[in-house]
Amino acid sequence: MNWHPLWLSFETAGIATVIVFIIGVFLARLLARNSFFGKGIIEAIIMLPLVLPPTVVGFALLYFFGKNGPIGKLLLQWFDFQIVFSWWAVLIAAIVVAFPLMYQSAAAAFEKFDANVESAAYTMGASKWRVFWTISFPLAWPGLLAGLVLTFARALGEFGATLMLAGYIPNVTDTIPLAIYFAVESGDMQMATFWVVIIIALGFSAILWLNWWSRRSLMRHHRGAGPRPDKWKKR
Repeated sequence: MNWHPLWLSFETAGIATVIVFIIGVFLARLLARNSFFGKGIIEAIIMLPLVLPPTVVGFALLYFFGKNGPIGKLLLQWFDFQIVFSWWAVLIAAIVVAFPLMYQSAAAAFEKFDANVESAAYTMGASKWRVFWTISFPLAWPGLLAGLVLTFARALGEFGATLMLAGYIPNVTDTIPLAIYFAVESGDMQMATFWVVIIIALGFSAILWLNWWSRRSLMRHHRGAGPRPDKWKKR
């Protein structure tokens, strides 16, 4: 039994989730409460991979990172390195496809709570950095966690863009979705069924845990738990 698809999927999905979480939270916080010309265009570009077919996203990635693409050509000339058909291709595809889910969840989470809470902390002498980590981030955390779980699940199940950019190379780019597809193509239905059961169990477990945690957080919120800006008052 070759367990490489499972380890590769977990590895790339985990790393992609961390990267997407950091960038997604930063962009969402930057754009959520600011209005400027072109904001709608920026958000449309960010959300585009969510509505485009994965093969179209994969084609765009192949165009940019292929050996004749603008980024791929520079990497090949400067570092003698090619992203296509490598582990990096799997990671990039997962990041691009999963990013809109994290951004959407983070933006909604930051827009949901009352901005006056932050303003009150500012008037009491708290810095922007401290307000973010002690007020904004905790208040937005339920939404951020939902985005985190959905991002990981989406990265874990990515198929179309990965196939276009990374291809299927055993023990190199064979994620679980690709292993399922090529097992069916080769007629190995037993192997395909095994991986289908595995990925369904992983996705179901993630959603089940997220629902349980959301209900628990809602109950704690109703009890009055949450950060209080009055503790930032200057002494």
